[in-house]
Amino acid sequence: MATPARRGPYFCGIDAAMDVVAGKWKPLILWELHAYGARRFAELRRGLPGVTEKMLTQHLREMEEDGLIHREVYPQVPPKVEYSLTEHGVSLNTALGALGNWGSERMQRIGAEKVSVEAA
Repeated sequence: MATPARRGPYFCGIDAAMDVVAGKWKPLILWELHAYGARRFAELRRGLPGVTEKMLTQHLREMEEDGLIHREVYPQVPPKVEYSLTEHGVSLNTALGALGNWGSERMQRIGAEKVSVEAA
């Protein structure tokens, strides 16, 4: 049985938003699903170098509980499971766009290297 989504109390909207996106991998999972559409677990793991199976599983469960992603189980052998963004997840990803732009500008400003997923 899934635990209920977090419900506060919160100090402000940023507090409520950060409750949902807290963690290194959640915004990256949102980006991956937005960029590539529905993905299977192994595809997500390959697209997020450095994430452990345990952490990816934990974040996917929390994101499903928060209504950000949809988990579709196909009744076949071997089992097939795909993850995709819900409308709520798409709206959060849109909101994170400005933060991503800020981060890209920061990377340029400080001369930070951008990691290629294929190289990782």
